Amino acid sequence: MTLLAVCCSERGYRLIERLAQRQEAAGWVLDWVLLAKGKSLEGFKSRMPMVVAKGSLADAVGEWFQRVDAILFVCAAGIAVRCVAPYLKHKSVDPAVLVMDETGRFCISLLSGHAGGANELAERIAGFVGACPVVTTATDRSQVFAVDEFARKNGLVLTDWDLAKEISASLLAGKEVGFASDLPVQGRLPKGLVDVAHAPSPSGRGKPPLCIQVSHRKLAFREGSLALVPQDVVLGLGCRKMALEQEVENAVFQALEEAGIRKEALSCVASIDLKKEEAGILAFCKKHGLSFRTFPAQELQRLKGDFTESAFVKQVTGVGNVCERSAVAAGGELFFKKRAYGGVTVALAVEKRSVTF
Repeated sequence: MTLLAVCCSERGYRLIERLAQRQEAAGWVLDWVLLAKGKSLEGFKSRMPMVVAKGSLADAVGEWFQRVDAILFVCAAGIAVRCVAPYLKHKSVDPAVLVMDETGRFCISLLSGHAGGANELAERIAGFVGACPVVTTATDRSQVFAVDEFARKNGLVLTDWDLAKEISASLLAGKEVGFASDLPVQGRLPKGLVDVAHAPSPSGRGKPPLCIQVSHRKLAFREGSLALVPQDVVLGLGCRKMALEQEVENAVFQALEEAGIRKEALSCVASIDLKKEEAGILAFCKKHGLSFRTFPAQELQRLKGDFTESAFVKQVTGVGNVCERSAVAAGGELFFKKRAYGGVTVALAVEKRSVTF
């Protein structure tokens, strides 16, 4: 996690320095970027790497806003609000924003409390200096299950934020919400959630009208269901030399459609190392925010399994199948075997995952 720490005085800097030292001593992996603005910091010698805002503080914050996971302001809350206001889009993409006073008495979770993890971060940072964490989200104050926080902690893509609000409102009103998961579930269902896949509602009123479903399948969801999609599908790719980005994308989306898999479920792309500079694949990965892993032919050939072999592919690449073997090499279990779409071959494998309450 990368955290932008913003200070406007030497006192604020000293508090940030103390937080960084205690975080390091606790063994918590956190990359700090220190942004400073203020007359008392002009010419100040910092022991931490420090970026000094040349223009306005708001402009400097804007340069970092989409590059960090969280922002901690050590200053007045009003300064923080004015700095981030021009850059806010939606809690699904905004970084966590926190505010701490210079004396270290309070640590406020200001924005993206659940989806961005600001609530949890406020609790942890406050604990380093004995501050009081301030969390104001309704579900936390009422100790009610928060679906967006559950999604973040389990690495699930929340697909409908309006429906997520409806679910939170229902739980806050004391109504039941259904829950079903294609993945193994660790822990007990929180109060208010009902297992609609295996058990009737405790109220005896049948299945609740609203439901949360964890699945990467397209057809798994009924009306009134919020899809939480695990990113557990590995995309194995092979292609002719100089395949276009559009050709790669068309092949991938066609394969996902045939397999009945949601595009949000993709976790990474895998191929042979001969393709590590393939422009069409690289452009596709960049467009969809996917990592690209490649493997040597010898490593792919050593894999055990029932693969669709091709003498021609082996002659060209040194391995009898690229897409299936690559998907397995990246950590998946093959469930959608090689399909050819023009000059692009696609295979899909699923990683073993579970969700935890």
